[in-house]
Amino acid sequence: MAKSSAHWVAGLLVTALIAVTGLILASQDSHAATPVTTQTPTTTTAPTRPAATTVTTEPSTATLEAIDTDADFSVAALDVDTGETLSYGDASFDTASIVKVDILVALLHQAQEGGRTLTASERALATAMIERSDNTAATALFNTIGGKAGLEAFNAVIGLDETVVGSNGYWGLTQTTAVDQLTLLKVVFGTGSVLTADSQAYEQGLMSNVVEAQNFGVSAAADDADDAALKVGYLQRSATGLWDVTSIGEIEAGGHTYLVAVLSDGNGSYDEGVALVDQVDRAAVDALS
Repeated sequence: MAKSSAHWVAGLLVTALIAVTGLILASQDSHAATPVTTQTPTTTTAPTRPAATTVTTEPSTATLEAIDTDADFSVAALDVDTGETLSYGDASFDTASIVKVDILVALLHQAQEGGRTLTASERALATAMIERSDNTAATALFNTIGGKAGLEAFNAVIGLDETVVGSNGYWGLTQTTAVDQLTLLKVVFGTGSVLTADSQAYEQGLMSNVVEAQNFGVSAAADDADDAALKVGYLQRSATGLWDVTSIGEIEAGGHTYLVAVLSDGNGSYDEGVALVDQVDRAAVDALS
């Protein structure tokens, strides 16, 4: 009986030991099966600054407004490289001889439409009209393109909406605006023109070879006035004795190419008019640059 009791006690101890061991193992397995929670680091984002606002400003006309003159003037200019434009004044002025550029553009366009080139006679007249501002040559070519009706029909094609051709053969009394003349210059010098590249080059060549007396106005702001391509005009009005002085063309200044049109009337003398368009041209180009 004593031996049996001892075995029974020993069995209880073994059973208890097994139970305790099982609890420990179960506890270990429980911890092993618990998923590990990983904490995601918090990212702090710096506040976003609002995008800078691009402000497009118009070129200042303060210098033009400050010009001291009893005459009236208007100017329109384009920086070909940047596309920036400037215009000051919207009144109409007599073209005087700058209309000769328009006459030649119309002649070249008519020749293109007719599938022909200019005749030798037309070329001689064109050279005299642009390089020396010969009025007889201008009248001959004005009549060739159909006079007032022919020039106005062409001007409608290129969008000279504010230009009215002079009546009764007085082509020099054509009324125009500086903005319209800038449009005309784009036909002569710009891309997408109704003129072919050859026609443009022809007219540009003549405008680049004007006689010294015809080189003023838009060339005043050029790095080299002799490299300007331009046409000027001037006439004294019989009713008032005052002078119209005008200048249009293309120049190079400060590494940029500019198209500029300057119109004026009411000048006390020819010299005063030349000085005024020179001053206006410089102020306009300075404002763009």
